Amino acid sequence: MNAGTDLPVTVYTPESPLRNPGVFLRGMIADVWKGRELAWRLFMRDLSAQYRQTWLGYVWAFVPPLMAAATFIFLQSQGIVTVEGTGMPYAAFAMIGTLLWQTFVEAIQSPLAAVGSARPMLAKINFPREAILMAGLYGVLFNLLVRLILVAVVLAGWRIVPGASLAWFPVATLGLIACGFAAGLLLLPVGSLYGDVGRAVPIVAQFLMLLTPVVYPARSSGWLALLTALNPVAPVLVTARESLTGVPLTSLVPCLVVTALALTICFVGVAAFRLVMPILIERMGG
Repeated sequence: MNAGTDLPVTVYTPESPLRNPGVFLRGMIADVWKGRELAWRLFMRDLSAQYRQTWLGYVWAFVPPLMAAATFIFLQSQGIVTVEGTGMPYAAFAMIGTLLWQTFVEAIQSPLAAVGSARPMLAKINFPREAILMAGLYGVLFNLLVRLILVAVVLAGWRIVPGASLAWFPVATLGLIACGFAAGLLLLPVGSLYGDVGRAVPIVAQFLMLLTPVVYPARSSGWLALLTALNPVAPVLVTARESLTGVPLTSLVPCLVVTALALTICFVGVAAFRLVMPILIERMGG
């Protein structure tokens, strides 16, 4: 056979890939690049399947966060709860917060959902496994772009004009997605084997939303202030909302620190995903 017609050959050995970390990392980066087109096709397949049999279509990207915001807006309007210090109309504050929070929750669910949808092909086709994670991230970014349309309507409706701090919004949003994706990668080894994890994520997220300044401003004193200080998602979400609404940025430095840490965990998580995926495929039974 001519050298020009030789196909790529992959050699599998019982040695741990970590014995040659340089080769391992180069292979991971190469597979991320090679899997970009497959990731896009998987994303388009999942997107089409998600909205094919729905009457409202992309409106479902808005419904969950809007319903959560509507609950607190109603309680505020009836005087059942009192939220002050938002720096803007409370309805806009709550709606933007819940829209951003939904992006975070979807980023957590992304690795589990992506692996679940690709499960039938994992043991049958040899392809860059990183493409599965990339396809899930494409879905999170798409839904974020759809929600930003509603955010723009909210800002226009309440005549909220973003300032120069708007330039920090992509950074804060990247940190928000990275935090969720890192959490999803940590849950993936167990969640891919037991469906209870995926079902528990939205339930736990509803409780965690109450411990994060999503529908109320961050407190400066009391036990809730302590929980906010220990909550890595809080400064990222607060910075994202403040950058959109022209409010002075109060948590920029913690936001940058959390974003850097989350991106580092994501990188390590993808490497761990590459290592454990053969074991998970065997345990999942293909």
